[in-house]
This record gives sequence, structure tokens and C-alpha cells, in this order.
Amino acid sequence: MKRIFLIVLDSFGIGEMEDAATYGDLGANTLGSVSKSPYFKLENLGSLGLFNMDGVTVGKKVESPMATIARMKEASKGKDTTIGHWEISGIYSGSPLPTYPNGFPEEVLQKFTELTGRGVICNLPYSGTDVIRDYGEEHVKTGKLIVYTSADSVFQIAAHEEVVPLETLYEYCKQAREMLQGEHGVGRVIARPFTGTSGHFSRTTNRHDYSLLPPAKTMLDYLEEKGKDVIAVGKIKDIFVGQGITEYTYTKGNEEGIEKTLDYLEKDFEGLCFINLVDFDMLYGHRNDVDGYAKALTYFDEKLPQILKKLREEDLLMITADHGCDPGFVLSTDHSREHTPFLMYGKQMAPVNLGTRDTFSDIAKTVLDYFEIENTIQAKSMLKK
Repeated sequence: MKRIFLIVLDSFGIGEMEDAATYGDLGANTLGSVSKSPYFKLENLGSLGLFNMDGVTVGKKVESPMATIARMKEASKGKDTTIGHWEISGIYSGSPLPTYPNGFPEEVLQKFTELTGRGVICNLPYSGTDVIRDYGEEHVKTGKLIVYTSADSVFQIAAHEEVVPLETLYEYCKQAREMLQGEHGVGRVIARPFTGTSGHFSRTTNRHDYSLLPPAKTMLDYLEEKGKDVIAVGKIKDIFVGQGITEYTYTKGNEEGIEKTLDYLEKDFEGLCFINLVDFDMLYGHRNDVDGYAKALTYFDEKLPQILKKLREEDLLMITADHGCDPGFVLSTDHSREHTPFLMYGKQMAPVNLGTRDTFSDIAKTVLDYFEIENTIQAKSMLKK
């Protein structure tokens, strides 16, 4: 019974790509920044071979890495969650999704107001914690929705749970998702509920993402068509709008995501368990919290032996990322255009350093190759190497 556990350490970049300057990310290095924290301790990832990858100049290299390793390039144009996960799953995106550095155009907001019956405030790129600090009180007084964006392709709606009930906020997001197609087809519409009182507002864990449908067939579709299990943990189900997924579970953070992964390691299934650990990005990268990011990585590293111990004879563990989000990059709190790591471990797998790969989609090709599923994904499998 073959199983693959594919874990995405959301935003764990390992150094700028050659075109980073085009994205305003010259010098970005998520791994480099967090390695400077006193809380950084990645002994287990190091043993697998993290510090032996191309371009990695921090950490202690090991003589014999336990895993097959590679540095991944993003071929697609972008540096966001949606495009990153799509490419991991076999889709090349030749054009970046639309972004709104000056806020959304009036016609978009007018249509949204007509759909919801509520006014809109803010309409600027903003930090999620700062926006409720600056606009939360006005929202509570007026009932107007806080609409904001970031450097990423997102339409975010923040609302107090006592002013706009969760299910109502989710419905507004669904309406926005149906509206935002074509020219204004942002990667994600995101519900951002919060609670508290003026001066003490805080976001809750009831966030919900509404993504674009993938524009082409992914490895998830190929697996599902062949009767394999495709289990989504965390926000994976939302990123792919449920397409190609046979079972899913949401999580409220990294700790729960890791525990769910350990649970699935105990279960019988044949196919893919696809996990996203979002806290690295959401709680630490976007907030320039170097120590918080380092602590979260160290926690994952400490849990890694439990994951490895539960792997069965035919299991593969893959660890990667979808983009960077350098918490030490003082010029920005947004995603960074970086290479990502790839580690693949299995009891029957001979460790090899595969250098630098041309696309994240080599991961999809490798997954499908392991299950002997024919496909038309334009990438190269790493399995036979």
C-alpha cells in the first residue's frame, strides 16, 4: 500500500531567485533570516539534508544526508500561495494573478456593495492586524465591511463576529468569489473575522479562503481518477476548491496540522496526504517576526522524528514550500520570490542531491510516477534518480 505525505511549510523560502529584483525581493532569504534567531535549531531537517542544498550557506552540512534533496525554482510568474500550490501540483502559470497596490477599482466595490447591501471601508493594501486596529471601531459603529488587499492577489474582508455573523461573512465571500473572475480574478477571497473591543481587537481562527478553480488538471485530479485517496489537511482543500480531493480536514494552526498528519500516518489508505502548515507565513512571515518563525520551525523539527518513525515500508515523506516570506526583510511584510526546499525520504529511497530543479511541478511528476499514473504534466520526475 503506497502512501505519500507531502508537507508544505508555507512560505519557507531558502534564498532569492534570479529574478527576485523584478518582484522587489532582492536579498530576500527566509532561511537566512530565521537562522540568526537564538531559537533556531533544525537538527532533524539538517540530518535529512536541508543545509546541503544548492545555495544554502547557513547551518551545518552533513556528510551523508538521509533524504533526497533539491532546490526548487518557481517557473510560474508569481509568488503567492495559489500559484505556488498550483505549480507544486503540475500547473504552470504564465501570467501573475492581478494585484491592487492602490486598492480595488470603484466598479468592483460598487458591485460588491450591491451584492451585500453593506458599504465598504479601507480599500488599501494593509497588514491584517493593523487594519482591524485602524478600521475596526468604524466597522463596529457603521456595519461597513473592511475590504483590503496586500501585495498578493487577494480580496480580504474583515468583520467583527458580533457585527457580521460568521455564516454571513462566508456568504459575502462566496458572492465576492463569483464576482471576481476574468480581469479581476484574484487568487483568493479571504474571510478575516475578528473579535474584541476597540483597542483590543484580535483576529480569530475562523479564517476561510475562497480560491479560483485550477485552470488545468492537477496531480490531485489524476490521483482521484485512478481511485487513489487524496487527503487534504489545512487550507489545501480551499486552495484547490475541493477539486481532486476525496477527504479533507481543516486545522487551526501548525500544531493541529502536525497532529492530524500523525493521525493519518496511523490510517490505512493508498494515495496522497497533502498538508499545509500555514503559521510560518500567516503568523510570523507577514509580521516580520523572526523569532516566532524560528520557534515554529524548531517545533516542526522536534516533531519530525515522530513522523519519520510512523512511516511504513512503502511510504514517502516529501517536505517543500510554496514561496518565501522573509521575516527579516525590512522592506516588506509580504511574500518573497525565493527558491524552496525539497526533501524526500523513504525507507526504500536512496538519498541523492538533485541540485536545482527548473519547476515546482517536478514534485507532481514524481508523485504520479510513484503511483505509475500516466499524465501530461510538463515536468521531470525525480523518482528514478
